[in-house]
Amino acid sequence: MASSRLEINFVRLLSRCESMALEKRTDAEWRLEKYVDALQDMLAALKKSSSKPVPEVLTDYSRKVDFLKGLLDAEKLSSPTEKAVANQFLAPGRSPTLAGERMPASKAVHVQTKARLTGEMKRDLMAEDSAKKAISETDVRQRRGLLLDERQSAAELDAVLQHHHNLQEKLAEEMLSLARNLKNNTVAAQSIIRQDNQTLTQSMRQADVNFEKLKTESERLEQHAKKSVNWFLWLMLVLVCFSFISMILFIRLFPRLR
Repeated sequence: MASSRLEINFVRLLSRCESMALEKRTDAEWRLEKYVDALQDMLAALKKSSSKPVPEVLTDYSRKVDFLKGLLDAEKLSSPTEKAVANQFLAPGRSPTLAGERMPASKAVHVQTKARLTGEMKRDLMAEDSAKKAISETDVRQRRGLLLDERQSAAELDAVLQHHHNLQEKLAEEMLSLARNLKNNTVAAQSIIRQDNQTLTQSMRQADVNFEKLKTESERLEQHAKKSVNWFLWLMLVLVCFSFISMILFIRLFPRLR
């Protein structure tokens, strides 16, 4: 995924160039050359940038730019055979440029160009044989080889498309499985939270009841303590009075005894 403005612009221009190469419009070849030159300059700047991507991504970018440059250089060759040979040595990118691509666009361009050049070679050989009015055994073997290459290219393209289709189906199944697991975990978490809330509510109610009981017992204890203090005061008062009266009586009794 592009992480800087320079990389975002580079990916957009690269995707545009791959689309133009896939469409193969003659009137747009000069624009494609300009775009590829701009891609090379942007790639050089991206390699020097402080926010450049990881080396694997940067290497894939270089492969795609080199592939487009080699594709343009191969188209400038004179004969279809030279073009086909040059196309064989081209290395397309290994990963899709955009997230929505089912297969790397450069790979599709490579396969399409290979099939087209094979057809051009076939038509060139057929025209040459028609002019000479003789078909040699070597020419027949070459045609069969070209037809076989064309069929192999089509079969390779179908295999790549089927592989990516299978990968997408597998990815969709994994995403559905993850969604189900997430839903089950969410439901389980909600149930646990609900049970914890119920337990907390019950604990708070029990704490309120215990607090009320404690308050009632404290009031009863306080009243009991007050009653005990009152009785103690009265007892002390009675004792003091009794002592005082006893002393008075004692003092009066002793003089009489004398």
